[in-house]
Amino acid sequence: VQLIESGGGLVQAGDSLKLSCAASGLTFDNYAMAWFRQAPGKGRELVATIIWNGRSTYSTDPRFSISRDNARNAVYLQMNSLKPEDTAVYYCAAGRTPDYDLTILMGSRDYNYWGQGTRVTVSS
Repeated sequence: VQLIESGGGLVQAGDSLKLSCAASGLTFDNYAMAWFRQAPGKGRELVATIIWNGRSTYSTDPRFSISRDNARNAVYLQMNSLKPEDTAVYYCAAGRTPDYDLTILMGSRDYNYWGQGTRVTVSS
């Protein structure tokens, strides 16, 4: 299984950024997907999660929204009005769920596979 994130970079406060994650080696629509982040000196935290069919999502911040395209085996994170405190490495994660399950997976331990991360730096 591979999860490859892209789209990170250096932006200014107030800018928007869209992260992408390309998944391979798994039956994508058997998995809930999520974005986590880890800021310097801090633990990994959930940013947003989406169930297998995309019909239910959860975000820890209204500025961030998650979406997925099962035809492309991809998940996205749209980030708006970025702040310096959003600076972190952002990770894509996949969590296996029972077929047609509607459970929102909230914890990092719920996720089986992780990408290498993409760095987002927001300057003030």
